[in-house]
Amino acid sequence: MAETTNPYAGNSYTADLAPGSLITQDGQIQWAGLLIGPGTPFAVDRSGLQGWEDLPEYDSSDADRPTSHGAWPGARYAKPRKVGGSIVLMPEFNGVPEAMRALRQSLALLDEERWLTVRLHGELLAVRARIAQRVIPADQGFATQGSSKMSVQWLTSDPRRYAVNEQTATTTPPQPESGLSWPLVWPLNWGEAKSTGDAVVDNVGSAPTHPVIVFRGPCSMPTVTDRVSKRRLRYAIDLAAGDELVVDTANGSVTLNNSASRRHTAMADSSPEELFLLEPGRTELSFRPDAATPDALMTVRWRSAEW
Repeated sequence: MAETTNPYAGNSYTADLAPGSLITQDGQIQWAGLLIGPGTPFAVDRSGLQGWEDLPEYDSSDADRPTSHGAWPGARYAKPRKVGGSIVLMPEFNGVPEAMRALRQSLALLDEERWLTVRLHGELLAVRARIAQRVIPADQGFATQGSSKMSVQWLTSDPRRYAVNEQTATTTPPQPESGLSWPLVWPLNWGEAKSTGDAVVDNVGSAPTHPVIVFRGPCSMPTVTDRVSKRRLRYAIDLAAGDELVVDTANGSVTLNNSASRRHTAMADSSPEELFLLEPGRTELSFRPDAATPDALMTVRWRSAEW
């Protein structure tokens, strides 16, 4: 008798895999280590996902005008996004008990967020999420045929949806031109600068995104400035060769060599890390340490973001 392989054996469905790493076609959803949609035992109901393409709810600081009509417009901040839908366990797939165990493991109450990724029309977008609700009715259809229509809801603390591919841009400090060559020949050629100290980043989405900025020594007082908004990050610290100061603007953390917090080194003219955003479109960032060698480096990592 031929041996039957169990597609669920040994898998960890709560593993925080890279977003979209299991997806192969449109209509599929990857939740942590579980794949949902076409080609799997878990079909998405024809009603699809709710809350995925919708604008999230938001809080507004609009202030009513006391002596006139309307209000003064204020800032608006998006609330956590709710994403939900119905999933149908398909009876034609073998191994219903194993499939149910996979569902219980992946759709459990966990404290840490995982990647939830959806592919539609070739586009992969991902959010960090946790399970908020799981409803699996043990009705007659499930008991006799192994088919069940279940409801699942995810809650994302960050409502923005991100491109799965992280992008990077790097620059060294500004380095001067080589200067004139003798004897002089007209037209004069001053040479080109080896580095302008500027990095261009492009957020192709519709929502602002938080970058991760890494300063590598040797340099003193590492500084980056958005040339349009004039927002600046500036730290009173000397970085030796090989030292890395990692600024995670989403978390507001500043870490030296992945171990020690150095947020307290921020200068008075430095913006709060959480407010250093890349707006949709092109942003030019200038790397201007007070002192540096050509080996110093600034690296910017970011994912384009969508509402």
